[in-house]
Amino acid sequence: MKIIVGLGNPGPKYETTRHNIGFLCLDYLVDEWKATGPMIKNQAEVWQAKVQGEPVLLVKPQTFMNLSGRSVAPFSTFYKCEPKDIVVIHDELDIDPLEIRFKTGGSNGGHNGLKSIDESLGALQTNYHRVRLGIGHPRNFNSKMDVADYVLGQIPKEQWDDLAPLFEKARLGIELGFQGKINEAMNRFHGKKEASKKEG
Repeated sequence: MKIIVGLGNPGPKYETTRHNIGFLCLDYLVDEWKATGPMIKNQAEVWQAKVQGEPVLLVKPQTFMNLSGRSVAPFSTFYKCEPKDIVVIHDELDIDPLEIRFKTGGSNGGHNGLKSIDESLGALQTNYHRVRLGIGHPRNFNSKMDVADYVLGQIPKEQWDDLAPLFEKARLGIELGFQGKINEAMNRFHGKKEASKKEG
């Protein structure tokens, strides 16, 4: 079993905010993979699909972001998943808007959703895959803007048309990851400018 988690906050108030880009990407995958659902389990909306013959759970925690691990850990335990079987899709401040990066393990970078998942899975289980969807950082255009206000702000209208191509890269990268080709996904989808930088 593979588990794909999209991170965000529940409710209409947050639906189209930057912090919910993980939810939006998961919605795209549900459609593309013709997943069935949702059902409600472990405080999450859950869909089921088969991808390349592999059973997949698509999980959208309905806790708030900082408690996401409470939804993820029970699925991981029940299906006896290893970290390599888990993919978490989340917003990333330190990547330019509409850029994508794939990563395995490493620091949570202060992201509250990842922090909760790390704590809930335990120290030996944090080497899961991550799909990092860039939202940019407010310091790049308004150093006085609070980061919390920024991530909970609306995704700009001019970016909406480019979300589907971004999410398609996520889909293709995840499918490569299922084949053990995560490095190929990195080489294919990481921008040349950012590829030369050390991943944090």
